Amino acid sequence: MSESDFEPVKIGIVSVSDRASTGVYEDKGLPALQAWLSRALYNPIHFEPRLIPDEKDRISATLIELVDKGCNLVLTTGGTGPALRDVTPEATLAVADKEMPGFGEQMRQISLQFVPTAILSRQVAVIRGQSLIINLPGQPKSIAETLEGLKDANGQTVVHGIFAAVPYCIDLLGGPYMESRDDVCKAFRPKSAARPAHHR
Repeated sequence: MSESDFEPVKIGIVSVSDRASTGVYEDKGLPALQAWLSRALYNPIHFEPRLIPDEKDRISATLIELVDKGCNLVLTTGGTGPALRDVTPEATLAVADKEMPGFGEQMRQISLQFVPTAILSRQVAVIRGQSLIINLPGQPKSIAETLEGLKDANGQTVVHGIFAAVPYCIDLLGGPYMESRDDVCKAFRPKSAARPAHHR
């Protein structure tokens, strides 16, 4: 099967970092997001990457811009802790039509398997128009863990990653049919919403 057999999807990826955005150090968030999504989806992806400082109005404006550009999914990384400059959740809630609290709850559940400080993370997810916006953690390892979930030594899922729910959420918003690779993160859909899997 070729990429042309799958619906193209436009995804906004936003790294929020004062220091990376001014060149003090290399941004690792955008490459991590792009690599994981490229590995997880069969769909051809057009990425809209943005590297911006921890400024609430700038973050909100960037999210609005990406939604207006037709990004059905927007993922942010960084700026979700309790520090004074961490304002990504506030900026995200400011542009929301609906809040989707289950995503943040599940991300904290996953991270708590590794560190007790996971309760300090404040990631949120919202819907704006027909787009799903999700705040992810700042570290590449944590990004992959929260999207993918946790598997045991036999490869069986122990804790579901949040991405398992993303394609069906995009369906419900009227977006493209996203098809994930089961070995990375198996998307869940009710039987009535699933199309024949022509790539397996």
